[in-house]
Formats: sequence, structure tokens, C-alpha cells
Amino acid sequence: MRLIGLAVVLIVGLTLAQFAPALSVETQPASSVRRIGFLSGNSSESTRGFVEEFRRGLREQGYVEGQNIHVEYRWADGKADRLSGLVTDLISLRVEIIVAVGSPSARAAHQATRTLPIVMVAVGNPVELGLAASLARPGGNVTGFTSFGLDLTAKQLELLREAVPDMKRLAVLWTPTNPLHPGTVRDLEELTRSRGIQIQPLRIVSPDEIQGAFRAAATQRAAAMWVVGDPMFAVHRSRIATLAMDARLPTSFFGRLFVEAGGLMSYAPDLNHIYRQAATHVDKILKGAKPAELPIEDPTKFELVISLKTAKALGLTIPQTLLLRADQVIE
Repeated sequence: MRLIGLAVVLIVGLTLAQFAPALSVETQPASSVRRIGFLSGNSSESTRGFVEEFRRGLREQGYVEGQNIHVEYRWADGKADRLSGLVTDLISLRVEIIVAVGSPSARAAHQATRTLPIVMVAVGNPVELGLAASLARPGGNVTGFTSFGLDLTAKQLELLREAVPDMKRLAVLWTPTNPLHPGTVRDLEELTRSRGIQIQPLRIVSPDEIQGAFRAAATQRAAAMWVVGDPMFAVHRSRIATLAMDARLPTSFFGRLFVEAGGLMSYAPDLNHIYRQAATHVDKILKGAKPAELPIEDPTKFELVISLKTAKALGLTIPQTLLLRADQVIE
């Protein structure tokens, strides 16, 4: 009996040993697939091209969606009040990193977690927003790429003045739901004061208020409209461009999407480049780098886009010197 028992144990042991490698092979792919979250205040439609650049960056780092990395995408569709819920959803899925696009998304993610790594994309003044201690050494769980600061605002203003040299009153479309906008409006007020330009801030909380803002700008005889970058405005960019044309208002935007939709001009970092570079920070963190020690990078590439078609429709003559400096002129 003792010999029979030993034989049974031996057979069972050999059988389990035979299946052990197969079980290991089956479970290995699941553990090797990294899971990250992607949070944007925009719509998927308005950022489709940028997301493709992010995916391209992932591929350059050796990641292929559906093979060794899985990305959970969440879009707020221009509604800032949805962001906190979307962050909670991503955290519940146990993602390893949250890629947060734009200042509202980065702030929502940072408010939800101080431990999960966050790679921000195109966020202005992260130190001022309390997302990091400094650009060189963030010191917390947030790193990534900035989008603009006071210098960029000043440059954008000078370019608009070249296009509209007789500008004496500038309407500014902004929203308090974006943590950067109050500071941007203050920066504009300071920059325009010495240039003899009066600011007309137009505070927008809901898309329903956009049309009324343009009526107010026209009533006060604004010479141009400055639209501060925000997901809500990006989602409604075609409507904004149409309203600007109806009001005969030259417009300055943050990003080429607005000009492609019919706006006059934009000056901003090359967002395609920033989205692609964001994948490098994702890769570093997945390989063990700590966000606290991973420097936040400023944009290095900027682009000026001008719509000559819109300028002609407005009866506006763009100086040749300005057109020659443009990275793209839409005919």
C-alpha cells in the first residue's frame, strides 16, 4: 500500500509539473500588459490628431496598444464638472499612470490622488497651480509638459497687434472653470495697460453664454477677440469662429484647431510634439522613474497659424512680414 501511495504521489507530481509551464505562459501576457489612464477635458473628436501623436510616441518607446499596453481613455467633452468623476473611474480601474491633458484635467487628477503618477500634457504654470514645487524637481506625483506662461501671452498679444494695429479695445473670452484663466486675464490687463489697449473680460461658465458674449463685444466696439485656451472653447470652436465672423471680429486663439475651424490666427506650442513627447515620460515612469524627480519640460517648438481666407472675409489686410513668419497660412 505504501508503494502504491508513493506511485500516486509521483504521478500527480509529474502531471502538475507538466502543466505548470503552460499555466505560467497563459498568465504571463496579462501581467506584462501595462495599464494607463488618459484624461482630457476635450472631446475625442477635437483631439483625435493629438491622440494619434501620443500613440505614435508610445510606439516609438516600444508600446503597442492591445499588445503590451492598454490605455483607458476618458473625455469630459468640454464639461469641467465631469472631470472628478472620470478621475475616480480611472483610479478604480487601477491604472498605473494618469496622463492628464490640460490644466483642468491635471488639477482634477491631482486633487483625487497624491500617490498615483500623473503625466500632465500642455498645462500652463504648474507651479502656480500647486501641481509641483518646481519645474526642475516637481517633488510630488505630477510631472510632464507645460504649455505657456507670461512670455507666450506677451508674444501672442504682439502678433495680434501686428494683424490689428489700430486695436484699442480687446474682448477676452474666458471661463472661471479653468484654474489658469483668472491669472491669464490679469496678465493681459497688465500687458495691455502700457500699450493703450483696454481689456473687456467676458466671463463664460456655460456654452449657452458664448453668443451673448459676442453681442457684448460688438456693443462695446471691441476691435478683436482673444479666446483663452480651454476645452469648452475647443469643443465649440466652429460656433465661436462663426460668431466672430458675424460680429466682424478678428480672433486670436491658442492652437491651430481654432484657425482650421475658421478663426483668424493662433500662436501656441506645437501640441503634436508635446503629445508625442508625453509618451517618453510615461515610459520612464513605467520603468521605475519617480515623478517627483522627473523634470517638467517647457515647450520648445511653437507655431503661428494664420487664415488668409478669414482675413479676406473680414476685410483685414495681414502684413506680409507677419505672413512670412507664419508656420502655416490657410488660403
